[in-house]
Amino acid sequence: MNQEMLRTWKPRFAEVVEEAGFELLDVEFVREQGDSILRFYIYHPNGITVDDCEIVSKALSPKLDEWDPIDQHYLLEVSSPDLSRPLTTDRQLELNLGKEVEVGLYQKRDGNKQWVATLVSFDDETFTLEINGQEQKWERKDIAKVRPHITF
Repeated sequence: MNQEMLRTWKPRFAEVVEEAGFELLDVEFVREQGDSILRFYIYHPNGITVDDCEIVSKALSPKLDEWDPIDQHYLLEVSSPDLSRPLTTDRQLELNLGKEVEVGLYQKRDGNKQWVATLVSFDDETFTLEINGQEQKWERKDIAKVRPHITF
């Protein structure tokens, strides 16, 4: 299953996940350790438990059997996005507004390629970040990766 097919199927997948009481943040089809995996990342404001993943898996499994969107053997996996996972969709970014994020750049800016900033806002072309109390607009095309900042 390629990225275009995933985009085509994502609304149907999202509907099943929502009927189960959760929100679909992302879906990916990857090869890991010789296995093909159809992985769903789900969200709920109260967090995600193993039982929640099982509920969504049981809701998706018969639909996937019925729709048969993938013409090869694969494993179904449902999880919450881990804290180190990049924020790849606008919805994931929305959930992190006002929070600290790690921003990786393609090229250095003021001598650094890695920044920790508060995500203030974003649109299709820019991110507004607060760094050291100052808001700055950065071009989205210059940013390689954004992910939640983990403080220990």
